[in-house]
Amino acid sequence: MKTISKLALIAAFATGTSGLALSAPAFAKDKKAEEAPAMKLSPEVQKPGIAAQTALTAKDYAGAQTAIDQIDAAAKTDYEKYIGAALRYQLENEKLVAAQTANPNAPMNETTLAKPLDALIANPATPAADRGKYAYRRGALAFNGKQYPIALQYFAKAKDLGYTNPDLGLQIVKAKMESGDVTGATADLDASITQMTAAGQKAPEDYYRYAIAKSYAAKRNADTMAWLKKWIAAYPSAKNWRDVLILSGIQANALIPLDEAQKVDVFRLMRATNSLADQTDYLQYADSVNRRGLPSEAQAVIKEGLAAGKIPASNTMAKGLLADASKNIANDGPLSGLEKRAAAAPNGKLAAGTADAYLGQNNYAKSIELYRLALTKGGVDADDVNLHMGIALARSGDKAGATTAFSAVKASPKADVAGLWTTWLGAPAA
Repeated sequence: MKTISKLALIAAFATGTSGLALSAPAFAKDKKAEEAPAMKLSPEVQKPGIAAQTALTAKDYAGAQTAIDQIDAAAKTDYEKYIGAALRYQLENEKLVAAQTANPNAPMNETTLAKPLDALIANPATPAADRGKYAYRRGALAFNGKQYPIALQYFAKAKDLGYTNPDLGLQIVKAKMESGDVTGATADLDASITQMTAAGQKAPEDYYRYAIAKSYAAKRNADTMAWLKKWIAAYPSAKNWRDVLILSGIQANALIPLDEAQKVDVFRLMRATNSLADQTDYLQYADSVNRRGLPSEAQAVIKEGLAAGKIPASNTMAKGLLADASKNIANDGPLSGLEKRAAAAPNGKLAAGTADAYLGQNNYAKSIELYRLALTKGGVDADDVNLHMGIALARSGDKAGATTAFSAVKASPKADVAGLWTTWLGAPAA
């Protein structure tokens, strides 16, 4: 908080003329301006002014209150009223600090600051730079009191007055959000992030988390998905990827309603981003692909979980899945025989299924070849084939080819899953 210094006030009150270095153009331009009549203090203001400042220094708040009341009663000019309001604001601030120090757990009642702040903001004698600070403080006061429309008015005024606190933009966003204007708030926040990026700065991660939380709470699923993608593109850690993918498609009330088969493609992205976090992730993933005739993928996932220490070696389900997957791999035999049958088949179904099996073996070249064959022959779910071909291309390192394949996936929810994979392609490595 900016207050009038003791020496400056003593100089003003002792001489009846301000000795303050005020920033408003009407003041401090030159010596003549400093001695302008508008800066003079009457004797009726000088005496209680000195008494108020002396009492504040001694923390005699009752004495300061009496003296400031006398200033307000005697003040005639805008400048004299400004002096009274500034002293009252200082008094109320110091009383709040003293009360909080005496009882840190007590709620802080800031409403006593509103009246002097309003007086300071409205008074033309208040320096413009200080009016901006006071307007920001008044906005914060209203925000803390859940008076969000009023907070917005004062934050906007602070901005108009040239106030440049780095928190001002976010405070405006929060006030809009709490007022119910989710669209306007997130648009402002997005614009702020864009400006920071253009200036070579990285927006704080909390900006993204805030937009995600508020969009999700407002049940704006499309907006939430958009912010999740922006967040993970800016902060692509394994933990963040897991949070995005769990919220997007794995959890029961996920943003993208997926069946169990479709969740496999999200688990595959978790695997690609190293965001499979615990034995539950690994076992659910492995069980799903094993029951869908992809034992090689199930075996590989279990082995990775064991090697990473995420699945305990004694885990009964893991042992059972490994044994079952090994048995199914032996029973299936080599995939080369299926390749020949797929090439001769009247439609692309066998080619697509064989491609899925090769994808599970990380044989991306073969899977891509057979996915393309499946699309050529037809009779398949083109979205499903393009999604899986995009995954194979992405895992093989062909980002351009993968992007093309993912963009060919048209219908939700598979198109939404393809969008998550596309986001991964464009994000920096975690």
